[in-house]
Amino acid sequence: MTQFLRKTLIAAAVAGAMTVGGTAFAQDKVAAAAAPSANKAAIDAKFKSEKEKFGYLVGSQIGQNLGQIKDEVDINTLIATLQNSLKGTKPVLTEPEMQEVKQEFMQKLQAKQTAKMAEDAKKNQAEGDAFLASNKTKPGVKETATGLQYQVIKAGTGPKPKATDIVKVEYVGTKVNGTKFDASADHGGPATFPLNGVIPGWTEGVQLMPVGSEYKFFVPAKLAYGEGGPGPIGPNATLIFDVTLVSIEPPAPAAGDAKAAAPVKK
Repeated sequence: MTQFLRKTLIAAAVAGAMTVGGTAFAQDKVAAAAAPSANKAAIDAKFKSEKEKFGYLVGSQIGQNLGQIKDEVDINTLIATLQNSLKGTKPVLTEPEMQEVKQEFMQKLQAKQTAKMAEDAKKNQAEGDAFLASNKTKPGVKETATGLQYQVIKAGTGPKPKATDIVKVEYVGTKVNGTKFDASADHGGPATFPLNGVIPGWTEGVQLMPVGSEYKFFVPAKLAYGEGGPGPIGPNATLIFDVTLVSIEPPAPAAGDAKAAAPVKK
């Protein structure tokens, strides 16, 4: 089950914008060990020395990680301070003063992010409301009492699941502008999950589907993630899902059952 279907609120870590160097490289060490070396000569030809090559790597990494805060800092001061720090020059600020400036900076970044989230939430809500108002007038689109809209693409003949059932589905999730943000195929195939463990629009909508059906759901923000929309979804986003109900799965084995192959991940 993917992060976009679970009932989770993902807190933004503004401090992450200031993380550079070691963390990113550590995450890449496995891939680096297996990386092909056929282009090494071509790469080396672009630099005068190994140190220059590695300096380019580290500089690029720092630039990427600081990209989202570049408008908040003076680049010339940043470079000069980095150079002085590497030389061991006495700092302009004491450690307590550094902590005070850091706190001020973090507060500014958090305020800026909060303002942007509020702006995005207002924009997404207006776009979603306009989309749903128009969409419900289209042929074949139905709306439930909660505001969930759906369209039957293919009617199955199997049983309908209950909220307490475990279901297996294939799906593609997009925003109202057509941008895809998730799909079961991106994670290796159909997703299996408890139907009462996902966003309300899914819990309600999938119960309408006989096994073998393909439906399109138009989920208003209040039945999706609301103001807590993670990552590429964003706050107050109306979402569209193309869903195929593959099957209703057997209940997970009870704890202590000798036949259980592995514990069920919560």
